[in-house]
Order: sequence, then structure tokens, then C-alpha cells
Amino acid sequence: MYRIGIDLGGINIAAGLVTEDGRLVAKKSVPTVQPGDTAESITERMCGLVLDILSENNVGEDNVRSIGIGCPGAVDAENGIIVLTPNLPYKNFDVRKVFGKKMNIPVYLENDANCAVLGEVVSGAAKNYKTAIAVTLGTGVGGGIIIDGKIYNGFNCAAGELGHMITHRNGRQCNCGRKGCFEAYASATALIKDTKEAALKNPDSMLNELCAGDIDKINGKTAFDGKRAGDKVATQVVENYIEELGEGIINYINIFQPEIILIGGGISNEGEYLLEPLREYVFRYSYGSNMLPRTKIERAALKNDAGIIGAAML
Repeated sequence: MYRIGIDLGGINIAAGLVTEDGRLVAKKSVPTVQPGDTAESITERMCGLVLDILSENNVGEDNVRSIGIGCPGAVDAENGIIVLTPNLPYKNFDVRKVFGKKMNIPVYLENDANCAVLGEVVSGAAKNYKTAIAVTLGTGVGGGIIIDGKIYNGFNCAAGELGHMITHRNGRQCNCGRKGCFEAYASATALIKDTKEAALKNPDSMLNELCAGDIDKINGKTAFDGKRAGDKVATQVVENYIEELGEGIINYINIFQPEIILIGGGISNEGEYLLEPLREYVFRYSYGSNMLPRTKIERAALKNDAGIIGAAML
């Protein structure tokens, strides 16, 4: 028997075929949003992706125990409804109803970041920890919390939105409607925005060379590449970003004191080049870090597959 895991992202929908013990054996992705898309059309695209994976791997519906979907925002897991997601056109949308028209497989929903941390607990970097937080740095900032070995998602399944605590009162506009959210400063989107602004303000910076003069080619890696090459402007962008990220991590530690915090998403591909200065900043300012055992800060081991595996294991 297999399970299907789907990671509904702001840019891509990724789905995978997963064994009962949490091993990903096949994966495929498609763009999330196309012009004129609605919640229903995006959900139908998810269905098509599942059917493609089953067909390409010669797996029948009767050999699939369940489909799990990890999506951004708030979900009603009991009823299979995506309640609200800031970056996609979902509002109180019944996902199970659409899937039920296409296939006869049970469908489960959970917040995408909760799925990611569940994946790490099942077969990744948090496998031996009972209290863990996973932070995903992508289009937004996702958060998943494990307390005593279980996902903590609050009485209404909306907990763990760690990207939407305020770190700058009356700061940048966030897609959730508020201003100054952590996500608006620590997401990959925010880093790209800061890098573009720095490139425009500093035409002699290596940032412009790295994007061949086209700032639309700047991505989450550009500033780190510039810092590695010794560019002062890029270095400042990266240092500012790490401090913004660090402030959020410090808040998580001060509130939860978890055994481990995992950093995932595309920015985590920087590895120790990101984590070493992040740890230094966090341990300098977090409460009691000179007296108490320190939370470990590590890179998520499953990378972008964590959400797929976690969703499959719902």
C-alpha cells in the first residue's frame, strides 16, 4: 500500500508517492496558479497531478490508503475545508468534494508547515525529539509546532502561523492584511525584495552583475552569492536578513523553549553559511541562553520533500 502526499505551495504544487514507512518513491510538480485560476481549478489541478503519478507508476487507486494535502493558511481538517490562505484564492473551500468527483480515496488536510514538521518527526532531523519547531522560508514563512510528539494546531486548527506574529509595529504590509509581520521580513520573498532594492540603490554592486543587469532574475540565493564574493552591499543585505530571521527565532525559543528548531525552504540550502551566524545571533539574545540548555538550530533534513512526506502520513 502507498500514500499520496501533496504540498500546495504558492508557486508549485508538488505531489509524491510515499510508502507506509514514510519513504518517498516518486514525485512530480506543476505550477500552482495560472491566469484566471480559482480555488476549484487549482484543486482540479491537484487531482490531475495525483492521477498522473498513479498512472506513471502503475499504481491503482485500490493500492493507495490515503491522500494528504498540506496547504498554507488555516484548514478545517475534520471537514476537509481550506478556510483561508493568504496567497491563494481559497476561502471556506471544500477540497474533499472536488477530489471525490475524481477518485475514491480518503483525503486529509493540514497546514503545510505542520506537514513539514511531521515529515521531519517521522523520518527526518527531528525524529528523536518530542518538542520541535519547523520554520519554512519560502513565498511566506510557515511554522509547525510539535509538543510532546504531537502536532499542536490549536482548538480551531489555525495554530502554528508563526509567520504572522508582528516583529515591526506598523511595518511592511503583509498579505494577511496586517503590517509588520515576521513573514514580511524573513520570507524568501522579503529577501528577494530587499536584494532588488539594494541592487537598484547601488548600481556598482556585484548584485547587478550576478543578475546580468536584470533585477527580475534576482532570487533568494543572489545576496548570499554576493556575500561569498565579498560584495559589501550583498553582505549588508544578508546580515540584515539574518537579524530579521533571528528575531523571530528568538521569540519562538522564548515562548516554547523547544529541543530543536529546524530551518527549511529554499533559503535553508545555504546550510551553515546561514545557520552559523543565525545561531550566533540567536544565542546572543535569547532568554537564558547562557544559563539554560540551548535549543538546537539545524537545517531540515528532508528539504522540500518534508511537506510531501508529512502530508502523506496524515
